[in-house]
Amino acid sequence: MFKLGDFVRFVDEKREGYVTRVIDAQTLGVTDTDGFEIPVAISNLTHVHGHTSAPTAQNTNKQAIIVDDEFKENGIFLAVAEDSKANSVVHFTLINNTSYQLLLSLKTDKKGIYKGEFASVIQAKTNTQIYSANLSDLEIWPEFIFQALYFTTANLKPIAPLNLTKKFKAKDFSGSKKQVPEINKYAWLIQLDEPVPLIDAQKLKESLFRGENEKPKVLKPATEIDLHIEKLRNDHLFLSQSEIIDIQLAYFQQMLDAAIVHQMPSIIFIHGVGNGTLRHHIHKTISKHPQVKTFMDARKEKFGFGATEVIFKV
Repeated sequence: MFKLGDFVRFVDEKREGYVTRVIDAQTLGVTDTDGFEIPVAISNLTHVHGHTSAPTAQNTNKQAIIVDDEFKENGIFLAVAEDSKANSVVHFTLINNTSYQLLLSLKTDKKGIYKGEFASVIQAKTNTQIYSANLSDLEIWPEFIFQALYFTTANLKPIAPLNLTKKFKAKDFSGSKKQVPEINKYAWLIQLDEPVPLIDAQKLKESLFRGENEKPKVLKPATEIDLHIEKLRNDHLFLSQSEIIDIQLAYFQQMLDAAIVHQMPSIIFIHGVGNGTLRHHIHKTISKHPQVKTFMDARKEKFGFGATEVIFKV
């Protein structure tokens, strides 16, 4: 049985690599030492002895159990770390920093097809690897259903089980990774039992009875707005083309409205050339806008056809 991150050798040729994708029941994607991912039949692969696989639930649960002086009720985290050899593969480690013993299960839901992925007892103050996935396939990851029962021999009232359904998005991995001492790796850290924030009754009352004349402030935009996705989002490598276009158009509309609010005479949108999709949508919007007098290609000597200047009516 092969897992993501396993080091394998091809049976019929002298080639080795890491399993980086599960294509189907008979085929795996293997990334070789040159960095190319190759679809290979499982029957044509064999494990390379001497390379250790990722830790399993059986051996991680043998970690020493730490007993705290103070009982901790919260602290269930998911650490998502890149494989040390195959960067496209990430491993999910459940970190139990509570004082409870957890009976944990993980199921995935992919368009109504449910699959049991993991089930085990996780002792207090221990961690266990529970899942692996290919980060480049984030768009088609299933929903993750985490369920956990809390157990302790202490004289405490039982608490409600954890029941969390999580659909991971690019923003979950847009921030920088942190050093996670429990696994001695840099990883994205997500808390699964994050307490529900308390509602401030006074602030809620103030927001409901705020004067009608109080309007949100709109900042004046710059005269040139760069719509390239790398200028707008740090997680652009994990976004689909449709998500990128939606983000760019939303920001364009926001800046267009702000320019009108501040009665700017004109504004330039730098959209690039690309395949022309973004430029087409922008021109379609401003061609019908009642506040737009005209528009034209901006500063061709610098941008070519990659920027549009919008002139507003006086």
